[in-house]
Amino acid sequence: MRVLFFSDIHSDLNALNRLMDQEADYYFSVGDLVSWARGLDKAGEILSRRKGKVFVIPGNHESHRDIESFCSAYSFENMHSRSQALGNVHLAALGYSNPTPFDTPGEYSEQEIASRLEPFAPLSPLVLACHCPPFNTPLDQGHGGRHFGSTAIASFIDRVSPRYFLCGHIHEAEGQIAQLGSQGQTTGVNVGKRGFLLDLSTLQ
Repeated sequence: MRVLFFSDIHSDLNALNRLMDQEADYYFSVGDLVSWARGLDKAGEILSRRKGKVFVIPGNHESHRDIESFCSAYSFENMHSRSQALGNVHLAALGYSNPTPFDTPGEYSEQEIASRLEPFAPLSPLVLACHCPPFNTPLDQGHGGRHFGSTAIASFIDRVSPRYFLCGHIHEAEGQIAQLGSQGQTTGVNVGKRGFLLDLSTLQ
C-alpha cells in the first residue's frame, strides 16, 4: 500500500498535477496547498483526479476550518489531529506549525502541539505526518543554518519513535532525509512539493 506524501505546493498547480500523475494508493497533502488559504478550489479540482484517495491536513497557511470545508466540498479525508489504520500500520497526522513571525492562520503553541500529539503515542507501528518538522534536525534547517521546527514534535519523536515521520514547512530543507530520535529509529523526510512515496507494506 503506497502513500504519496507532499507539502508546500503554495498554488504551484503544475507541481500538483505532476504529483497526481504518479501512481499510488493514497495521496497525502501535508499542508500549505496554497498561501493564506487563497485558491483552494483550484487545488481541489486537481486533487479530485484522485478522489477517494486523498488525505489533507492544514499547514500554517490554512486554518482547520479552511481544510474542514475544503475536504467536505471535495470529499477528501481531513486527517488533522486524527489517525487511521491502513493495513497493520497506524497513520496519524497533525497540521499547523509552531508560532512564526508572520501570524499565519495555522499556528499552535508548543504546548498545544504536545497535547494533540499525545493520543498517537500508543499507536504502533506508527507513521506520523506533521506539517511542522522537529526542532534542531536537518528537516527544519533554513537560511543561515537556523532551525525553525517544533520542540514538542522533537520530544514526541524521541519518546515514541515512529517508524516514519513526514513533514514540510521549511522549504530550504525539501528532500532532506534523516534518522531521528534518541535511538535513531525514526526515518524523517521533509517531503516538499517533490513528494515522497512510502510503501506501508514494508512496515507491517
